[in-house]
Amino acid sequence: MRSLRFLLPVVLMTLCTMAFAQSDAQKSFDELKTLAGVWKGTVTANPPQADWDNKPVWASLRVTSRGNAIVHEMKEPGTPDDMTHDDPITMFYLDGDQLVLTHYCDAGNRPRMAAKKSVDGKTIDFDFTDVAGSTQYGHMHHAAFTVIDANHHTEDWTFMMPGDKVVHAHLDMQRTK
Repeated sequence: MRSLRFLLPVVLMTLCTMAFAQSDAQKSFDELKTLAGVWKGTVTANPPQADWDNKPVWASLRVTSRGNAIVHEMKEPGTPDDMTHDDPITMFYLDGDQLVLTHYCDAGNRPRMAAKKSVDGKTIDFDFTDVAGSTQYGHMHHAAFTVIDANHHTEDWTFMMPGDKVVHAHLDMQRTK
């Protein structure tokens, strides 16, 4: 009987912890859903990248699969919609009690990352968990989304180049529709 008295609070605390973890993941997922729409902005890189810096970039976010996934597609304006210009696609979804993303990279691989809410509660950070496919040309290693208001957000992407050289890309995005 004593063991049951001890075990019951432990079980209840565990269930409450799981419920809070799920609600944090769900809250973050719901926050990302508010970004559904078309966005235009500029990208800056650190260290500077001649083919990236201050170029315009478009992103579209679409809630799909009856609200169970978000599709994020990046595109440089003016690039044709054909097989010669592939656009990176990122899928966000809940996996159990975690918000995760899979990035279908134009480097030919699929890194996965798991979300955590930042200390200030304004940014959703995604930390690298694993990657499928070759990393010969590098891979995405971190992503962060900060919702500033209904018409403005930022995206920060960290790309791990071959030889473990890191490139940070910052996208400052404004809603177009």
